[in-house]
Amino acid sequence: MNYSFIQPAVSTRRFRPSGLSVLSALSVLSAFSTLSAQPSAPAAPGGPPPKPLPLEAKRTAAFTTTKGTWMSVDVSPDGQTIVFDLLGDLYTMPIAGGKATALTTGLSYDAQPRFSPDGKKVVFISDRSGGDNVWIMTVDKKDTTQLTQGNGSQHLSPDWSPDGKYIVVSRGGGGFPASKLHLLDVDGGSGFPLIPPSPQSQSLKTLGAAFSPDSRYVWFSARSGDWNYNAIFPQYQLGYYDRQTGTLTRMSNRYGSAFRPAISPDGKWLTYATRHEAVTGLRIRNLATGEEDWLAHPIQRDDMEARATLDVLPGYSFTPDSRAVVISYGGEIWRVPVDKSASSRIPFTADVRLAVGPEVKFNYRIDTTANLVARQIRNPAVSPDGKRVAFVAVDRLYLKDLPSGTPRRVTSSDLGEFQPVWSPDGKSLAWINWGDAAGGHIMKAAVDGRVITPVQLTRVAALYSNPAWNPD
Repeated sequence: MNYSFIQPAVSTRRFRPSGLSVLSALSVLSAFSTLSAQPSAPAAPGGPPPKPLPLEAKRTAAFTTTKGTWMSVDVSPDGQTIVFDLLGDLYTMPIAGGKATALTTGLSYDAQPRFSPDGKKVVFISDRSGGDNVWIMTVDKKDTTQLTQGNGSQHLSPDWSPDGKYIVVSRGGGGFPASKLHLLDVDGGSGFPLIPPSPQSQSLKTLGAAFSPDSRYVWFSARSGDWNYNAIFPQYQLGYYDRQTGTLTRMSNRYGSAFRPAISPDGKWLTYATRHEAVTGLRIRNLATGEEDWLAHPIQRDDMEARATLDVLPGYSFTPDSRAVVISYGGEIWRVPVDKSASSRIPFTADVRLAVGPEVKFNYRIDTTANLVARQIRNPAVSPDGKRVAFVAVDRLYLKDLPSGTPRRVTSSDLGEFQPVWSPDGKSLAWINWGDAAGGHIMKAAVDGRVITPVQLTRVAALYSNPAWNPD
């Protein structure tokens, strides 16, 4: 990973959040061009407004679950409530666990919820407008606001500034966007890049932003480019952006990468995920001393090798007293104490009512007559003398005299038969067969008009293809 443009800190021990004033977002708003979202198609004059999601819920998958996968979790500022996502809907429940209450439902995919600093609102990502956008909902469900517009950008991992006035979110556009951190005013507007564009940051992908308690520093994980095949470690490292000085500082150098940072409310602790060998775990660092250790290992699989469209790891949160982290892994939600005492499971039960679109079902006529018309001929092979053709129809090998002979089976086998080839003298055929239980072999048979038992030429069952005779 090329991350050299962020200069490593001289020592991680030197970093300690201070109470310096926050750089006003408004003072730099005019310095950057805003991203123009792609507007939805206008409605026809006098007609109904366009529907963002063309599908309608025709069915419901209803069940009760006590487990989930890839759940982003957050704790309310008063420490009494958890919000989490499950199968594209948001839920709340008491911090001790219990019955989860649906906050959102429907066909839209809602994810990555985070409580506002006053605990009255939740910001989340939803495709209910037709694309992944940032939405804000009051916890009492009386008001829902779409904060970003258009369907041409991908948004992920939103979080609040400590004063509750801004949302920081990763935004990318195009086919394979290298997402950038953007700052959004909760009162509206298209926002602006948090990190000023520069040649050094042009290819930088920045995810999983987390504010320091004083709002001065924004922590994040970063890599060069959106993704790549056959990725070589490390992929991500941690850094923070100083909103007062406008500088970037790299804060990790782990071979297993470093991602999804979180800062404790008292500013003393940093947690982040990394991979050790083949297993992902959660590290904790004392920001005053720079000392760190494993907090939870292992947790769940990360998404480093893919595009991380829901971030590299699901969201998690410190408790308001900074004494524990609440995180999901292994299908459960866990309270993990900072003092490294035993983790405790936070049980939940969710009555899921998953909206599902119409069933994709077609009625096809099935020909049950003794002789059917093959709609597709595969692997035709004409004999060396040009008088016969071997071909595959309905996964069976046939032989036909040219030009208008009656097709006949070469064998009576019940296995699939494919890719016939003629021997140079035209007296035999070879082909590939396949059975789901038996595997595949290369087969051979003389073609003298009789239906005979073929000879198996291979001893090891495998997926063979493209057989060919040698010239002699």
